[in-house]
Amino acid sequence: MNKYQSKLMQNLTERGFLYQCTDSQGLDSLAHKENLTGYIGFDCTAPSLHVGSLVQIMMLRQLQKSGGRPIILLGGGTTKIGDPSDKDKSRPILTNELIKKNKEGIEKVFSKYLEFDGPNSAVIVDNSDWLDGLGYIDFLRDVGKLFTVNRMIAMETVKRRIENEQPMTFLEFNYPLLQSYDFVELNKRYNCTLQLGGSDQWGNITSGIDLTRRMSGTQCFGFTTPLITTASGGKMGKTADGAVWLNSDTSLGESYTKSPYDYWQFWRNTDDADVAKFFKLFTDLSLEEIDSIEKLTGADINKAKIRLANEVTAMLHGISAAREAEVTANDTFEKGLNSAGLPTIMIEKSKLEGTGVLQASVLTGLALSNGEGRRHIKAGALKINGIKVTDHEYKLSQNDFKDGSAKISIGKKRHAILKLHD
Repeated sequence: MNKYQSKLMQNLTERGFLYQCTDSQGLDSLAHKENLTGYIGFDCTAPSLHVGSLVQIMMLRQLQKSGGRPIILLGGGTTKIGDPSDKDKSRPILTNELIKKNKEGIEKVFSKYLEFDGPNSAVIVDNSDWLDGLGYIDFLRDVGKLFTVNRMIAMETVKRRIENEQPMTFLEFNYPLLQSYDFVELNKRYNCTLQLGGSDQWGNITSGIDLTRRMSGTQCFGFTTPLITTASGGKMGKTADGAVWLNSDTSLGESYTKSPYDYWQFWRNTDDADVAKFFKLFTDLSLEEIDSIEKLTGADINKAKIRLANEVTAMLHGISAAREAEVTANDTFEKGLNSAGLPTIMIEKSKLEGTGVLQASVLTGLALSNGEGRRHIKAGALKINGIKVTDHEYKLSQNDFKDGSAKISIGKKRHAILKLHD
C-alpha cells in the first residue's frame, strides 16, 4: 500500500523517481488538495538534450498526467554563468549567439512528451527574461544578503573543488544565487511551488526554497531523482560512441543527433536487469503490466526489450518510426544456415558499425540474452574467430571478417557464422 494520497507522489515514488524530497508528506498533502505547478531547469549548453535528461522530462510528464502544470525553464541567462554542479572544472563560456542556437534546438523535444494546450498546459520560460535585466548592486542587496559564504562553501560542488585544489571562479560561485532567484521569480509569476531535478541539483534546489521563503513567505518543495545508471554501472545515456541524443534533426550536426533507428537500437540493447526499471521510468505502461515483465527470462526478455525500444522510440519519434526501426533491424540481421549446418546471420555492411558482440551473440542464438552473453565473456568462453572477447562493449568491425565472414563461438561446441552482405 502506497503511503501517499496524491496521484503525483504515488506515481513518482512507485515508478522509481524519488531520491530526495524536502518534505514528502507536506508535498503529498498539497498535491492532494490542489494541482501544483512545478519546474525543471535546462541550461542551453548544447543544441540537443540527451537520454541523461530524459528522466527529468518524464518527471514533468508525470506531473502533468497527475493534473499539475509543468514549467520548462530554459537557462538562457544561467548558461552565461555555467552550472558547476557535478563538475570538476569550469564549463566553457558560450557566446550569446551559440546559447540562442542551442536553446532553439532544445525547445523542439518537449512537445513530444508534454501537452501545450489545455487547463494544465506546459509552458516554456527563459530565465534571461529576468536575469539579464538585474542590476548588480540591487541584486546583491536583495539576494546576496540572504546567502552566507559559510553555507555556500559547504555545498558539495564547492567543497569538492576546494578539497581537490581545483579552481572555482567567482562567476561560477554566483550560480546558486541565480538559480535560487529563478524559483523566486517563477513563484511570483506562475505560483510555482515545486522544483524538480537530478540529485546533483539538491543544494541549488534547497537554496531556492529557502530564498523563496525569505523573500516571498511561500512554502515551496524540492524533489530529486537518483542518478540513473545501467546494470553494468555506466551512466545512463553514455555509450562507447558518446551521448544518446534526443534530437534527430541533422541540421544540428551529427555530433548532437541520433537517428530513430540508432535510438531504437540503444533501447533494444538494454541490459536484462534494467528492462523493468526502464519501463517504469521511460514509458507509460501500467505498473501491473511492468510487474509481469519483471518476471520474464531468456528469450521472453528479448521480446520485452523490443517492446521497450518500440515504446520509447514511438514517444519521441512516432509510431511509424519505431515500426520502421524494428523492421530494419529484422532485415539487417537475416538468419539462415550455412553449408556446414551452422546458424548464419547476414549483416548488412552499412549497418555493421555499432553492432556489439553481445547483440551478435543473442541474434545468432548462442546466448538467450545480453546478460547471458556478458557472463560468457566474463568466463572467457565467447570468442570471435577463435580469439577471446574480454570487453562486453566490443563492437564488430570489418577487421573481424575474412572473405566476408566471421565465426562467433561460445565454448568448444557452439558456433555460428556472421556474414556480410550489401
